[in-house]
Order: sequence, then structure tokens, then C-alpha cells
Amino acid sequence: MSSSVAHTPVLELKGNLLSLMVLYLYDSDRDRIEQQFTEKMGKAKNLFHNAPLVLDLNALQNPESPVDFHHLVDLFRRHGLVPVGIRGGNVQQQEAALRLSLGILPDTKPVASRTEPQEERALPATKDKIVSQPVRSGQQVAALQGDLVVLSAVNPGAEVLAGKSIHVYGALRGRAVAGIHGYAGARIFCRHFDAELVSIAGQYKLNEDFDNSVRGKAVQIYLENDRLVIQPFEM
Repeated sequence: MSSSVAHTPVLELKGNLLSLMVLYLYDSDRDRIEQQFTEKMGKAKNLFHNAPLVLDLNALQNPESPVDFHHLVDLFRRHGLVPVGIRGGNVQQQEAALRLSLGILPDTKPVASRTEPQEERALPATKDKIVSQPVRSGQQVAALQGDLVVLSAVNPGAEVLAGKSIHVYGALRGRAVAGIHGYAGARIFCRHFDAELVSIAGQYKLNEDFDNSVRGKAVQIYLENDRLVIQPFEM
């Protein structure tokens, strides 16, 4: 093998900003976790199949309570999710997670109490993105630091993400995730609403949760008191 070939790079290691689903654990009771998680995943069907999942322990009511990671990993995998790591937790909890090959993710900010309004996060300089073609099934389009504008449709099985707001000037039939860095002032607008999932700053609703009065309508979606509001809107 020549020296030039031997020194040709075959890999590159970089930090990257990825959108990961986070499960916030408030209690470590196995039975209650299994019951409530199974109910939620029953509504989601195969929407999160093979999705990476991070377990956040910062909001545990009893931070020193033992967490049965064996049970949780098995539970997540049975429902088609891929647990990749934890965030928060004490030394014993983190060591237990590492023994199961779960990574330890850094905290992004102190976690507020569930009863306190969350502080909106400021974003760096806006980098908006405009997409003129339909977003097809299996595609993911993102504007990580600004607004995303889609001039056509977002088809079933497609996903659009934005650091700020999402504007869809056609039908929204896929997944729309706005405020992906925690920006609670983000909104989602679309001309024809029939999404699989909508989410703003980590709060989400599935298609089964939508009121029939907004299906097929032009809507705006925003957060109010940490709850998603879906409201008819003139576009």
C-alpha cells in the first residue's frame, strides 16, 4: 500500500447538532412508568420507530431514588425506540447507566419546576430557510437557527424542523417540530392541517389528539401555559 493511500482520511469526527427525543422522568416507579409510557406509545403507533431516545433525570421528584435502567432500556426497545443516553442524575445513577452502555449527555440548562413557566431560550443569529419543492416521505428538512418556510406540501412520513417557526403554504401531513432548542415563542402555520405530529419546544401532540374542528383547516399552533394550542387562522 502506497504512503499516499495509507494517509488518505477514511473518517472524520465532528460535533453535530441533532434533534433527539427526550423522555423526562418525574418518578422512578416501574409500574407507573410502564403503564403511562405504553399508553403514550400506543397513540404514537410506529411514529417513533427506531428513534434515538435520551432519558432526562433532572426532574425526578426524589433525585436520590434508584432508577431501574435494565427495565427502562427493555421497555423502550420493546416499543421500537433506541435509548442512547441519559442527562442529569447522580453519580450512582450515571454509573448504572454507563454499565448498560448508555452515554452521559451534558445538561443544557438548569431544569425548572414543572409548575414554573419555562424561560424562553434566546437563539443566535437567524438563518432562515425557504423550500420551494414538496417535502416527500422519508425526507427531513431543517432550519436549525431560524424559520423554515415550505412553499408546497409536507407529505406523510416527512419531517420539518426549525429553531424558530415553521410556515407551510401547502398541506401539512407529516411531522413539524418547531423551537427545537427550547424556544417557546416559536409557532407553526399551515394552510391545510392534517399532521402526524406537531411539536414546539418539546411539547407535542399526535394526530389522534387533534380536534376535528381544525382538521383540513388553515391553523396556527403555539404554546400557552406550556400547552399546545391549535387555532384556525386566516392565511
